[in-house]
Amino acid sequence: MAEWIKACLIDDIDDEDVIRFDDAGKTYALYRKDDAFFATAGLCTHEKVHLADGLVMDYTIECPKHNGRFDYRTGAAKGAPVCVNLQTYKVKVEGDDLFIEIE
Repeated sequence: MAEWIKACLIDDIDDEDVIRFDDAGKTYALYRKDDAFFATAGLCTHEKVHLADGLVMDYTIECPKHNGRFDYRTGAAKGAPVCVNLQTYKVKVEGDDLFIEIE
């Protein structure tokens, strides 16, 4: 069953940036672009590197290890070496808090 969990305060994420969030042994990446928020799995599907250490450009996160890129809105892999999409998660803002929906 899905549940909403508080991940951070919205001000914890700068515009056009990414932060790491860990919960129950899983890692997530949280993104902000023009006051819209997004969440994906926190590890690259290629070699399990933390995406929060990567570079955000527009709606793309670039893995810091081999420069694989994903569209963090959809999780779509955008070319070699990544070929497996990222899991994405629904987000909601309540007041100053950011929540993600996990199973």
